[in-house]
Parts: sequence; structure tokens; C-alpha cells
Amino acid sequence: MFRSGTSVGANVKEAQGAESKDDFRHKCKVAYKEAEETEYWLMICKHAKNYPFEQSMLDDIQAIIKILGKIISSTKK
Repeated sequence: MFRSGTSVGANVKEAQGAESKDDFRHKCKVAYKEAEETEYWLMICKHAKNYPFEQSMLDDIQAIIKILGKIISSTKK
């Protein structure tokens, strides 16, 4: 979860320095996929017995997924 979660921010940061609109969109798509993976791991934590879970983390990643989805859809040709 740490790897996919931190990858979201790294890919968004990379997107900010993209060489083109297509490159920007591609990097945002990678960030979106990593955010979805992070959501998956958080759902596993939520349903695992004796494993720490914070609902706010799941809420945050779901908001990030929505934001990235909107960015991706608004930059399509």
C-alpha cells in the first residue's frame, strides 16, 4: 500500500512537468491506476481482522480517484 500510495503523488508531480498534453494525460492515467490499487489495499485493511484502518484514508483516496478521473476526461481530444 505504501508503494502504490506514494506512487500517486510521484506520477502527478511528473505529470506537472509533462512534455505534451498526451504525456500529461498518460501520467495522470498511471496515477489513477495507482490510486485504484491503493483503494484496493485499503479495502483489504478495512475487512481484515486486527488490522489498523482509518476511514478517512479510504475517503481521501476515493476523492483523489474522482479528481484524477475528471482531469483525465477533461484532457481528452
